[in-house]
Amino acid sequence: MRQTEDRISRKLDRLPESPGVYLFRDETGAILYIGKARNLRQRVRSYFQAGRSEGLKGESIRTRAADLDYFVTDNEVEALILESTLVKRRQPILNARLKDDKSFLHIKLTVNEPFPRVLLTRRIRNDGARYFGPYLPASLARNLIKIINRHFQLRTCSIPIDGTLQRPCLEYHIKRCLGPCVEGLCSPDDYRKAVEQVILLLEGKNHQLLQRLHRSMHEAAKREQFEAAAFFRDRIQLVQELVEKQKVASTGGENYDVFGYYREGSRVALQLFTLRGGRVVGKREFFWEDLDWFDPPSFLRDAVQQYYLSARFVPDRILLPGPLEDQEIIEDWLTNMRENGRGRVRIENPQRGKKLDLVMLVERNAVIAFESRFKLLVSEKRRLLEDLQEALQLTEIPRRIEAFDISNLQGDESVASMVVCLDGVMSCRDYRRFRIQTVAGSNDFLSMQEVVGRRYRRVLNEQGTLPDLILVDGGKPQLNAALQALSQLGLGDLPVCALAKRQEEIFLPDREEPIRLAPTAAALHLLQEIRDEAHRFAVTYHRRRRSLRDFTSELDAVPGVGPKRKRRLLQHFGSVDGVRRATEVELASLVGPRLAAELKRRLG
Repeated sequence: MRQTEDRISRKLDRLPESPGVYLFRDETGAILYIGKARNLRQRVRSYFQAGRSEGLKGESIRTRAADLDYFVTDNEVEALILESTLVKRRQPILNARLKDDKSFLHIKLTVNEPFPRVLLTRRIRNDGARYFGPYLPASLARNLIKIINRHFQLRTCSIPIDGTLQRPCLEYHIKRCLGPCVEGLCSPDDYRKAVEQVILLLEGKNHQLLQRLHRSMHEAAKREQFEAAAFFRDRIQLVQELVEKQKVASTGGENYDVFGYYREGSRVALQLFTLRGGRVVGKREFFWEDLDWFDPPSFLRDAVQQYYLSARFVPDRILLPGPLEDQEIIEDWLTNMRENGRGRVRIENPQRGKKLDLVMLVERNAVIAFESRFKLLVSEKRRLLEDLQEALQLTEIPRRIEAFDISNLQGDESVASMVVCLDGVMSCRDYRRFRIQTVAGSNDFLSMQEVVGRRYRRVLNEQGTLPDLILVDGGKPQLNAALQALSQLGLGDLPVCALAKRQEEIFLPDREEPIRLAPTAAALHLLQEIRDEAHRFAVTYHRRRRSLRDFTSELDAVPGVGPKRKRRLLQHFGSVDGVRRATEVELASLVGPRLAAELKRRLG
């Protein structure tokens, strides 16, 4: 502990009196907190001054910080941007991390590919592509994709582009693709220009885009390439229509973003209403379940920073339910994010009038969201689990349920699945799948015994979490198989039940007659949902295994097809039927024309 204090003290003495960002780390090296400072020396030293109160967050930093890092910037706005970026990337424990339950649509432009495509996605990855969004409502993103495909004609396929194809696909003939896959139809330079125009469109830089399109149209006309000139003319008309629509939308009233929150203990619900042209066009909800510290100005600053760091649009006004820390610096930052000439962004904390009514409306919605998330749903799930506990006569509420199912076809490629239900909600990250190793042929009972034994032997070895209830798909024989495996591990006291499909009967150990719940019973519906999910997961894995086996065995007979080519064909076409349906041209793009002809001859 003394070494930790000395390490931080030495760094405190060397801190510069400059703007920058500071990072506190714990003993493991994990980042506790990231903050911004106008004066690094004054701000960081203030955490360790006697008698200074920083609330629960400051107390956590003082007691848990073991090391300190910092970055110097030229000014406070740069420090603000760097802080926002680092918080979003590193997600420190003590920063308010903005995260909602919904994954909103983004448009992905694969600039990391030689011939980029535009795709819809709900997940942003660090893969070198460019992402635009989020789009609210989702129809806005879908309409933009249609516009890009129709008027800018970027490719929609995922095949490798090397210019060796003999003829283009239907997309080219209906003027939905420039045809870079066929040599002579579209040069890489022309395709790159189309991509640059799409980027300008997605960034909202319509005036720059119009200038480029006008220049391209006049150059084509001078070369007497009148069809190309007409093509650029149509693009110009499209962009002009989009600009006019934006002007109309902004004349009916100002553009507002309105924030409101509600808090109880360490749980917080934040609500955001977006008003465009004076009308509410969308809302977003964000939740925190373990926000141990809460300082309203600092909380609102973290929320605003992180939201607008990746926002596609910055409105004229941002209305907040309270004062904002570093308000002027954030206003400067947001103003610089807007296009030139669009005016300064104003952050307001209204005290009266219609703006205050808007904030109060959003706060009322935050209360409703809080109740739905933290009270109504939680209480309903707990009541459902309590009903299940009573129906199965369990000693504890089954908060963690693990379910097993076996899948095979006449004993072929036998596999098993395990799914997990936590507090009444399926937890996909905890799912597991198994290949049956010790059982030959179709024997679901021995297969169940093997899988249950393997699962909980590993849990014991790794000192993992045991479930409150084990559910197996089947009747009394499957139940007995699971019980035998658990007894061999010394886990015979774990609660186990089996759910048979035909009569939906529940079998329990040491009970001759099955339990028959009412068809409308919520507890039965929960067991059915878990059982069906285990069945789906097992069948999906079984089909994949069979497809891989069939695919491999048939391709093994084709000379020239080795492991790499088999894998490439499988990933691209998905199954042996996909290879059979593929044209010779499509196969040639992956394996060359000679081998493609051989594949078509042998596979039919």
